[in-house]
Amino acid sequence: MLNIQSRSLNPVNILKGEAEEEKAETARLSSFIGAIAIGELVKSTLGPKGMDKILLCEGRNEGRVEVTNDGATILRAVGVDNPAAKVLVDISKTQDEEVGDGTTSVAVLAAELLKEAETLVSMRLHPQTIVSGWRKSVTAARAALESVATDNSADTERFQSDLMNIARTTLSSKILSQHKDFFAKMAVDAVMRLKKSGNLDAIQVIKKLGSTLSDSFLSEGFLLDKKPGMNQPKRVEKARILIANTPMDTDKIKVFGAKVKVDSIAKVADIELAEKEKMKDKVDLILKHNINVFINRQLIYNYPEQLFGDAGVMAIEHADFDGIERLALVTGGEIVSTFGNPEKVRLGQCDLIEEVMIGEDKLLKFSGVPVGEACTIVLRGATQQILDEAERSLHDALCVLSQTVKEPRIVFGGGSAEMLMADAVARLAAQTPGKESFAMESFAKALRQLPTIIADNGGYDSAQLMSELRALHSQGRHTMGLDMYNGATADMQALGIIEAFIVKRQVLLSAAEAAEMILRVDNIIRAAPRRREPDHRGH
Repeated sequence: MLNIQSRSLNPVNILKGEAEEEKAETARLSSFIGAIAIGELVKSTLGPKGMDKILLCEGRNEGRVEVTNDGATILRAVGVDNPAAKVLVDISKTQDEEVGDGTTSVAVLAAELLKEAETLVSMRLHPQTIVSGWRKSVTAARAALESVATDNSADTERFQSDLMNIARTTLSSKILSQHKDFFAKMAVDAVMRLKKSGNLDAIQVIKKLGSTLSDSFLSEGFLLDKKPGMNQPKRVEKARILIANTPMDTDKIKVFGAKVKVDSIAKVADIELAEKEKMKDKVDLILKHNINVFINRQLIYNYPEQLFGDAGVMAIEHADFDGIERLALVTGGEIVSTFGNPEKVRLGQCDLIEEVMIGEDKLLKFSGVPVGEACTIVLRGATQQILDEAERSLHDALCVLSQTVKEPRIVFGGGSAEMLMADAVARLAAQTPGKESFAMESFAKALRQLPTIIADNGGYDSAQLMSELRALHSQGRHTMGLDMYNGATADMQALGIIEAFIVKRQVLLSAAEAAEMILRVDNIIRAAPRRREPDHRGH
């Protein structure tokens, strides 16, 4: 009998080795804490008056400094160990890839929802009840958002004005906010050239240190940060371009691990000559394509460069892979590696290739390319950090604009969309009997937190502003939001503060899904680390 008792006192461990398990309340608490910490980390960067973070890189890029307020960039750089925090980092990345903007909002909204869930769980509400209430809230919020979304794509002038306002709103929370009109126009011009294809690869961004941000410009055509070879033409009209990815080096014997025994230096010279002949044959094959420009992904050594020079062909070596892929897209050519069938190869075309100076550097400019949508944005700035952050900001604006061209509906910004959704959810909660109404009220409260945080980041009295906004929205004035430059409520329609409907919808759906996923967790199991088996020497 005693034996049975003593055995029942010992906990049964079913997990292998050093595996750990967190159960029920502990697991849920650990998830909430991790997710809320991520929200707290990025929420100070939200809105036009948000602050920046300095990221110091360790490891391979040690000493590299990034200054940014882009949610996805911050979260990508922060190494997190908490599983719930990882989920938030992932939704932020997805938001960045899908629509380009709203990366901070989505993480903050998910964290606020979980903060509310923590309170509800402590009130003994079951997570499934909360999830059920949230799902009804999402449906109501989405319907409210769709009801106020407007589509002006039929009127070209109004649509152009909408795009400008969307670009301004997107850029107002970034480093480019001082020059937002200038960069908004640049981004709209670049996206309008895409003619609804939405292929952002045709827009190239080149960063050049020096001068100021306002000296950036949009160049029609394509710029390649390379120089032509020695003794070759520096300007080519009516260019016929062969784009290749092939080795063009003569001084290597290509058989790996080969040993060549010779009894005199003359024999080495014979081998070199054979290599040279081989290279000359290759260059002849390339020239049979009737080209006047040859662009290679790999290095071109002196001898083939000299042969191209003699034939009057401009040869450009080591065009980085992004460059060469984009060049093939823009000039309408294809990347080739074998040169036996000239008739099957599609050559790239452009009217003129010439050298241009930007700052201290010379670049090659391809003008009159067949894909008229191609253009290059040249960013100038005082430091590398400013240039990097300017590129990220511009990328966000370009992504949002290209998505808006495909899905042209717009909603008003400045917190008005969140207040409108919160109002719709709160009304539904008032009509819903049962515990789900608590979950709905908490969803509305989490939505209202976004404009509250934006006001707090500007140093304004958020309690006063939010009470005014709630009153205005309950009267049905759904275009009212926060004017962050005067610290007051204002009509967003009059101020032209417009956001893309697709961004707002994605923030709502992604944040709700991520929060629901984390809330449903009741067990965290950490697998045991894999042990290295000692080898026969005992190491």
